[in-house]
Amino acid sequence: MIVLFLVGLIIPSIIQLGPLRLSVYRVVLLLVTVPCLFMWLSGKAGRMRIPDFAILLLWFWSALSFTVHHGVGPMIERNGIFFLETVGTYFLARCYIRTAADFHAMVRVFYWTVIVMLPFALYETLTGHALLLSIFGLFSETLTANAMEPRMGLYRVQGPFDHQILFGVYSGSMLAMVHMVLGYGEPVGRRALRTGSVMFTAFFALSSGPLTAQVVQIMLMGWNWMFRSVAARWKILAGLSAGGIGLIEAVANRSTPEILISYFAFNTWTAMNRIRIWEYGSANVIDNPLFGLGLNDWVRPYWMLPSVDMFWLLPAMRNGIPAVIFLAVAVLGIFLAAAFRKGLDARVASYRTAYLISLMGMIMAGWTVHYWNSTYVLLIFMIGAGAWFADAPQEPDAPPPQDRDGSAEAPEDAPEDAPEDAPEAGGRRRLPYARRAPVPGRGAR
Repeated sequence: MIVLFLVGLIIPSIIQLGPLRLSVYRVVLLLVTVPCLFMWLSGKAGRMRIPDFAILLLWFWSALSFTVHHGVGPMIERNGIFFLETVGTYFLARCYIRTAADFHAMVRVFYWTVIVMLPFALYETLTGHALLLSIFGLFSETLTANAMEPRMGLYRVQGPFDHQILFGVYSGSMLAMVHMVLGYGEPVGRRALRTGSVMFTAFFALSSGPLTAQVVQIMLMGWNWMFRSVAARWKILAGLSAGGIGLIEAVANRSTPEILISYFAFNTWTAMNRIRIWEYGSANVIDNPLFGLGLNDWVRPYWMLPSVDMFWLLPAMRNGIPAVIFLAVAVLGIFLAAAFRKGLDARVASYRTAYLISLMGMIMAGWTVHYWNSTYVLLIFMIGAGAWFADAPQEPDAPPPQDRDGSAEAPEDAPEDAPEDAPEAGGRRRLPYARRAPVPGRGAR
């Protein structure tokens, strides 16, 4: 089901089922949502956790808000689709990704979906012709090509998505996981080639939002590698970040979001537009704190476009502050549960670091882009895909030595099944490998 879902994200065909206009991944969600909820209720997906209920409450409050503004009848289809894309997607990942092997297989499938799109992206960026949409358009109804002005002499690639931004977000969202999960224990050259191919593909979106997600991931991976021998490196980074935000708020004449937006935008006009979206969008939230605006237009100057290119702001604008609180609880609940899980073996600890870095990239990019359709469900899927870390088995012994990039791995000559009392040369008894004193440093967190 995970394979069908991820492959469905890059198929732009539209399936008309009665009055419903469905995409391939929505058909998959129709098949799995109810079974996954039964799996969760029966305990087959591990213990119930706060983020699980936060996702359910996010859907409930959003559906209530839409109904309050627009009535029951007109919102049945919207609330149903939102249930599939939010609850269904989360519990698909929550129920089917339960082990390190599941997680590795998911990342591998995602990587190959990106590689499949690469030759089509090269063609589109040189010609401006959305070849994938044209091919699927021969057999079914498909998405509309969204022509945009070239940047740097290249056409922006839309691929099989609704917009060029979504192509970049999808292609670059799991950069860290491709590097640190698929690349775990591999030669540097192979790892660099795989990671570089993902970056190369995502680049053709020529958009600041996807670029933000990649830059954040690269910086965090660099921090993890440079300070791999420092056990408290993430606590240090969190302290430095909090101190930097406090200093900005104290002395700068702009807020932290405004400064971040201005630095990660492609040009001055884009930066100013997003700052105006933050200013006027926040005012709309303050004026409508409980149920938001629904699908009604928001108050802004006449010269501003209606689109809101800021994912973390739009739920509050549409459905009120409670909706964004439930979303934040789901994200932070999974993030913190994974981050503070102790005693993981070296491989799982490296996977955990990769997951948190990729999720942080999407969180940061959400301040400059809006996630909808395929990228919205990708974000929700990413949240649910990290729940298993909180249930991962703990290792009672110290982690083994580290390799050069901070990932821990047992040496090739370490005995796996040697008995505890096996004598070494000279008649001494040799302890199992896991009980030897480790080389200074811990596995990646």
